[in-house]
Amino acid sequence: MPSVTDAVKRVLVGRPFRSEKLSETLLPKRIALPVFASDALSSVAYAPDEILLTLSIAGIAAYTLSPWIALAVVVVMFTVVASYRQNVHAYPSGGGDYEVATVNLGPNAGLTVGSALLVDYVLTVAVSVSSGAHYAATAIPVLRGHEAVLGVGVVLLLMAANLRGLRESGAAFAIPVYVFMLSVFGMAAWGFVRLLAGDLPRAASAQYELTAEHDISGGLTTVAGVFLLLRAFSSGAAALTGVEAISNGVPAFRKPKSRNAATTLLLLGTLSVTMLVSIIALANATHVRFAEDPATQLLRDGVPVGDSYVQGPVIGQLAATIFDHFPVAFYVVTAATGVILVLAANTAFNGFPVLASILARDGFLPKQLHTRGDRLAFSNGIIALALVAIAFIVAFDAEVTRLIQLYVIGVFVSFTMSQTGMIRHWNRNLRTVQDPARRAQMRRSRVINCIGLALTGLVLVIVLLTKFTQGAWIAILAMLFVFVNMKLIRRHYANVAREIEIPAERQAKALPTGVRGIVLVSKIHKPTIRALAYARAARLTDLQAVTVAVDPEEAAALQRRWEEMDLPVPLTVLDSPYRDVTKPVLEFVRSMRQRHPRDLVTVYVPEYVVGHWWETFLHNQSALRLRARLRYQPGVMVASVPWQLSSSAGLEDRVERAAPGTVRRGQPGPVRTDHQENP
Repeated sequence: MPSVTDAVKRVLVGRPFRSEKLSETLLPKRIALPVFASDALSSVAYAPDEILLTLSIAGIAAYTLSPWIALAVVVVMFTVVASYRQNVHAYPSGGGDYEVATVNLGPNAGLTVGSALLVDYVLTVAVSVSSGAHYAATAIPVLRGHEAVLGVGVVLLLMAANLRGLRESGAAFAIPVYVFMLSVFGMAAWGFVRLLAGDLPRAASAQYELTAEHDISGGLTTVAGVFLLLRAFSSGAAALTGVEAISNGVPAFRKPKSRNAATTLLLLGTLSVTMLVSIIALANATHVRFAEDPATQLLRDGVPVGDSYVQGPVIGQLAATIFDHFPVAFYVVTAATGVILVLAANTAFNGFPVLASILARDGFLPKQLHTRGDRLAFSNGIIALALVAIAFIVAFDAEVTRLIQLYVIGVFVSFTMSQTGMIRHWNRNLRTVQDPARRAQMRRSRVINCIGLALTGLVLVIVLLTKFTQGAWIAILAMLFVFVNMKLIRRHYANVAREIEIPAERQAKALPTGVRGIVLVSKIHKPTIRALAYARAARLTDLQAVTVAVDPEEAAALQRRWEEMDLPVPLTVLDSPYRDVTKPVLEFVRSMRQRHPRDLVTVYVPEYVVGHWWETFLHNQSALRLRARLRYQPGVMVASVPWQLSSSAGLEDRVERAAPGTVRRGQPGPVRTDHQENP
């Protein structure tokens, strides 16, 4: 019968997949779009809010600039999409910006991109889930004050869903993403129809007067005004997050992988900018008011509305205005928006594990992150992302305003270095390619990347200037922390590889001249006899049994019985005046190594296999201490010789079923072997 733990795992994660089933988990474009685009599409839900909120600081007059800011974001979006369509063709292995930077700019540049993306993926989960939690708390008052707890629960749910595999989680999340797209496009289409018909009403917040939060003397043409516009643009640039996830996820697409990824990128860019522009245009047409501090900035008859006023998000206000005659559509739009904010985190759950696996393959992260789980997903990466995101959510109490200041930095570091790397890529190829048509295509691609570098570099500078003091410095420190640790991990792996490598001049001497065995004996019983039989079967150079005389009388009795049984292995009794077992054995082993430095020493330790956790405290304590100390002795092997007590009967199948990684190692199912009492 399977264990409870195994049964729960199968319910949550599903039955394991064989390695050859990997091709069946690849994604068609209709599933890949919602899987990899949910982050960028969800930005539509809060990027307009951030633009209008920032402009509101300067008062209602600044709202007239919101379409121009949206247009600037659109230009950057299409430039980035065009350049990334080239990336997925040039570097389809899934390394994305990390591979582009490493190949063309060097390992440190690649690590910079890798650390920036890893931090950005974590923040994507934290920001998206926190935003969704606050959206849910607005709709369900009983959840207010418990946003962090709700966010942690959602992250765990997303983790469980992604552990089931990319295709299965993608299919589950595709429907709500498509519902969001249809609802927003439906709202925009109906809104423009009513606008052209002259039937579009004003938003409920249009009745309020919006005052400037800070006096910007001289208007928006001053240094303070320009800085405010740049800050609004950097906030709107959040709409670009998620574009890089597709270049990291190319291996997850069906063949032809690069072409399908490039098509998905184009669809993503077109959908995102259309939604963003539509929402900004309709917000201006309906005179939506969205203030940074609505309690004091929004006035009714010259009097602030106060803290009792609840400011709805821009999409919510538009849905209520456009569908004032059809409340059901309003609830569909708001519910779909709340869900997409949560599902935006799913993009990170698909991008982070793949990038982490590539970094682990290159030795910059623990090797466990490169291992696929039972469902052929990078399970360790998924779990690591969930745990770190939960830490951020709890540390910042799921406050979106504080978390979002940390956001966007990483992705624009990645964008900028990727564009630089691609320019070098084209320059290098142009020196070797002679075909005129191909060279012309490369030159066009280089121009696109040059424009992309200029725009993304400018946005990065703007983001750093406008958000550094508001919390972006925390994200930069996090990237530096990840960067340094990846360097240290790589150094550790390099040192270990160098240490264990066999020099060419010593390869002939790598094998020991002999193996000497020591069987530890406490009593003469079945476990001891089994250990002796096992050691003798190895046909060692030399074999002897060793016991420690903690009690002289017991040691003498043991020696007499040994001689009476005429056991074919000599017994050595070690004196221990201080009743210590470990130290005499260690000294004996060291002396043997000194006498025979080119021989290995194998110490055979009989141990009980118990069936209950409390039995562990009653047995094997001396063996555990000895094994722990012997492991640090050079040239010494420790062989554990198990003896299964009756309480352990029937547990072997359970342990084998629960063993992780059976499928990914290509092992067959468990084979039961009956225990034999006699060795």
